[in-house]
Amino acid sequence: MSRKGLPEGFLWGGATAANQCEGGYKEGGRGLANVDVVPAGKDRFPVALGELRMLECDDAHYYPGHEAIDMYHHYKEDIALFAEMGFKCYRLSIAWSRIFPNGDEKGPNEEGLKFYENIFDECLKYGIEPLVTICHFDAPMHLIKTIGAWKNRKMIDYYVAYCDAIFRRYKDKVKYWLTFNEINMLLHLPFMGAGVLFEEGDNKEQVKYQAAHHELVASALVTKLGHEINPDFKIGCMLAAGNTYANTCAPEDVWESMQKDRENYFFIDVQSRGEYPNYAKKMFEKNGLTIKMQDEDEAILKNNTVDFISFSYYASRLTSADPEVNSKTEGNVFATLKNPYLKASEWGWQIDPLGLRITMNSLYDRYQKPLFIVENGLGAVDIPDENGNINDVYRIEYLKAHIEAMIDAVNEDGVELLGYTPWGCIDLVSASTGEMKKRYGFIYVDKDNEGNGTLKRSKKASFDWYKKVIETNGECL
Repeated sequence: MSRKGLPEGFLWGGATAANQCEGGYKEGGRGLANVDVVPAGKDRFPVALGELRMLECDDAHYYPGHEAIDMYHHYKEDIALFAEMGFKCYRLSIAWSRIFPNGDEKGPNEEGLKFYENIFDECLKYGIEPLVTICHFDAPMHLIKTIGAWKNRKMIDYYVAYCDAIFRRYKDKVKYWLTFNEINMLLHLPFMGAGVLFEEGDNKEQVKYQAAHHELVASALVTKLGHEINPDFKIGCMLAAGNTYANTCAPEDVWESMQKDRENYFFIDVQSRGEYPNYAKKMFEKNGLTIKMQDEDEAILKNNTVDFISFSYYASRLTSADPEVNSKTEGNVFATLKNPYLKASEWGWQIDPLGLRITMNSLYDRYQKPLFIVENGLGAVDIPDENGNINDVYRIEYLKAHIEAMIDAVNEDGVELLGYTPWGCIDLVSASTGEMKKRYGFIYVDKDNEGNGTLKRSKKASFDWYKKVIETNGECL
């Protein structure tokens, strides 16, 4: 199908995260992080939630991120494949504990700095623009044990020192930065999202929103710092997006869906508008939450808003005001009612391409800042045929429909969009389930859920399809 494409300079690419693809978790002086102790299997969610305390690795669990797909040793091969697809942009994250293994050192780890410098140089060799997530869920374990991670205001200083080191080192190699990945995940998976654990008697909502305040102040401070180090830096925020629909046209259901969306927008309202919205202040008041702030915090937030809004989009959500109806939710991190008008993936994620256009318009109407879709994709079981080929037409269909919706939002609705980096451009460990069989990539990696496999890379059918999409700037889908 041919349609009008996207503006010249549009950043087509793909996205990964260090903790899901890199491996080498003890190499190059890297320290232990929260993401390293989240196991596969039945204990994954209890640990990610902070309900099951795990601060070290043990022999009873399998930790898929320790090796992941070993991009630590394969990055040249992988980036060459991205270049063959025609990537203009590659979104990756830096592992904080590679740069500051404990988080509180006086200076950065040179071996860690050099590793990412080599990756950026490899990208730039092919004309690929790096888009760097500074913190993709990871927090150095030493800071979790000693100060409680983001529960403690001291974490801001350690984060700023980390950003100062990478901004100065990569100021001529990286232009686009994201301060926190899916910052709203702190509310849903506190330990995995931010290294937050609860103590006996804690008011969990109080702890989460206080940690959120620390992250928001940290994000504003490093936005200021980044612009001072290189005024050409573009620094964005990032949320797990997807509008929440009302189950019926009953006003109570519509109100409930609005409340759910506000919970999601909260972080970005602060990062993009520079102040706490009134609905959040009222929610704090109603729930007896008191956010401790320092005198300068409001000015810091107000004067250092982000340059663009990035987000992940996998599915829309559905909610009801009726507790009995709402008890029938499914999905994993974001519980949702089953939408009878939508098909779902093998993992129950509802497939809603028009929902992407709706989400883009909602975000652009709300913030009037450029958007960047930094995650979108289909997790599926890919089974090689007798010749080792993977004809992943289901993935092509999913991405095609979402790209069509994205192009319509730009060309028909006037939404300003910087780029599109679908998730897991190469197979990697699933964040939600810890599985390898839940695959997203254009590139197949020979590894299974138990960690067996050769790690051999091979192209799926979607590889050549996406290459054509990029070549034609979205005109040929």
